[in-house]
Parts: sequence; structure tokens; C-alpha cells
Amino acid sequence: MEKVTRRLALGTGAAIGAAGLAAPLVARAQGTVRIKFQTAVPSSSIYFELMKNFATRCDQMSGGKLKFEMLPDGAVVAAFEMLDAVDKGVVDGGYSWAHYWSGKNSATGLFSNPAAGGGTGMDQLSHVSWLFQGGGMALYKKMYQEVMKMNVEPLFVQPMGPDPLGWFKAPINSLEDMRKLKYRAPPGLVGEIFKEMGVNAVAMPGGEIVPAAQRGVIDAAEWIGPADDLALGFHTVFKHYYLQGLHQSTDIGEIVINKGVWDKLSPEHKAIVETAAMATMTETYTFNVYRNALAIQKMKGEFGVTVHDTPKDIFPAFIKATNTVYDREAQKNPFFKEVLESQRKFARLVVPYWNKIEGLYYNLGADSPYK
Repeated sequence: MEKVTRRLALGTGAAIGAAGLAAPLVARAQGTVRIKFQTAVPSSSIYFELMKNFATRCDQMSGGKLKFEMLPDGAVVAAFEMLDAVDKGVVDGGYSWAHYWSGKNSATGLFSNPAAGGGTGMDQLSHVSWLFQGGGMALYKKMYQEVMKMNVEPLFVQPMGPDPLGWFKAPINSLEDMRKLKYRAPPGLVGEIFKEMGVNAVAMPGGEIVPAAQRGVIDAAEWIGPADDLALGFHTVFKHYYLQGLHQSTDIGEIVINKGVWDKLSPEHKAIVETAAMATMTETYTFNVYRNALAIQKMKGEFGVTVHDTPKDIFPAFIKATNTVYDREAQKNPFFKEVLESQRKFARLVVPYWNKIEGLYYNLGADSPYK
């Protein structure tokens, strides 16, 4: 027999201790965590495809122990009811946009779609920079958990802006032409901004837009971008597409997970979800550049859609209305004011640099021999 030495005894004790610490992790790893998610988009949406890719990443990084089931819009509850459903545990989580909950707090729109970059000129990437480098994420969690007192853990997953002004049954040449139409706009303060401009704006979920247009309920509509709009069949009822829009010059989708579900996840699984969310943000940028360009080509070549530049008089009117509505809202909602001031402070730093240097791509594109 091997002589028992002090070193051997200590080594054996350490091994037993390590095994004791490892046992709960092994037991935890043996179970599979299943999380049911409802999205606010139909299964035909490219953003539903991205959420399925998110689920695949979580599955693969966890070795098959963390599985997300992705359901389309309306599978369990209506799109505008999803936050309450997650809060109450009717579903484990949901994918949508924070401005869908603007009826609970108007500040939600400053996170998912600050119009005209919050009236500051921030573009999609500088808005994401504000979230992760300028204190936006701390305010985002504060909004849900402290201000709105929702039992959820929120994360951003899909930066999809800028969104085009959208689809029209007949051409428009000015803001005055747009004022004659009934236009589907996002819910919340963006709708108020359009109304401040004299535009008759109404809100409805994405899946209802084409049927409403077919019935003559609306004359024009925006959704997200060319690829997703095409998947939803906008080209079947509209033949004029206006490319530039300030209403969602930044636009970012979120996931919210029931806090009870989130808190039960292991630290490893939480890290996997957070990492998959960041990976999805990068993938979304690549989707938008390529898939939207393909969709524009298809619209014009196969479906006879005319793609227009947006009438220039819409832009100054929109920026003026944005700041009017936002300043008015800041007087009524202290948290809205806190978020808006944070964005404006960040914008004063980054916009002079970022917008100026990004301008070279516009000039490069304008002179491109491949345009």
C-alpha cells in the first residue's frame, strides 16, 4: 500500500473538495432549460429569422442545455400585450421594440427609436454607442425595473435603422401631399410628431398593415426596411417607396425575459444569453445592408415599385416637430427628461465627429461607378 503522507492527504482532500464544488454544476448542466419566446413579427420576417439564429447560438454555446422556442406575432398574445404577458409569466420572454410600451411610459421610445436621433442627429451606430458607452443601458434597466416596475430583464438584440419613410399608393411631392393621407406610423411619440406636422398618423402592428391598406383604411405606411417589408407583401398594395425617413433614423429591437426566469438561470447561461444578444446585433447590421439592397433590386425589377427620394421639405418640419414634442414631454415626465438630457449630452460629443467622418461614404457613394 502507498504510504499516506501529509501531501497526499492534502491532495486527496482538495480533490474531494473540488468534486463537491463541481457536483452542483454538473447536476445543473444535466438539466435542459427551455424558454418560450413570443416575437412581435410574423414568421416570414427576416427579424424572426434572426431571433431563430439567436436561439441556435444559445443552444450551441450551452451544449444543448439552453433552448429558446421562438413563436411568431400573435401565437399567444397580441403584439401590444406582450410586455404584460412576460411580466406576468404568461410567456417566458418576448421580442419587440420598447416604444410599443409608450402607453406605460413615453421614455420607452427614446431607447428603441429616438426620432431624428432624439432630435440630436445621432445615427444608428452612435445611438448604440450611447447605449453601451454613454450610460444608456443603465437608464434602460432603470426604466423597466424601477420606473415602470416591470418584472423583466431587458436586452437589446437588433439595430435595424434607419427605416425608410415607407410605402404610398400614389406619389407625393411635398409634406402638404403627405398631410392629405392616412399614414401608418409607429406608436407613441413618433405618432405625435407626425401629428404635430399635420400628418394623419395611426398605429397598428406589422401584420395588420397590408390588410388595412387593401381595405382602404390607410393610404401609406412604414414598417421596418425593404427586405422585411417585401416579406410582408407591401409591394402588393403599394407601388411607391420613399427611402429616407427620420421617424426611425435609429431603430433597435429588444428582448425582455421574465425576471423570475432570468434569475433562475445559472451565471453561465446568463452570459450565454448576453453574448448571443451582442452577436445578434452584429448579424443584424450585416442582414440589413445585404438583404435590404437585394430587396430594393427585387422591388424595382420584379414588382414594378418606384423608389423615390423623400421630399426635402419633410426633414426640417420633422426635426422641428420632434424637438417640440420632446421638450413638451420632458416637462411632463421627469424620467423622459433624464434620458433625453443623457442623449443630448452624448450627442454633443459624438455627432460633430461621427457625422462628419461618415459623410465621406455618402460622397464616395454619390460618385461610385457602380451606382
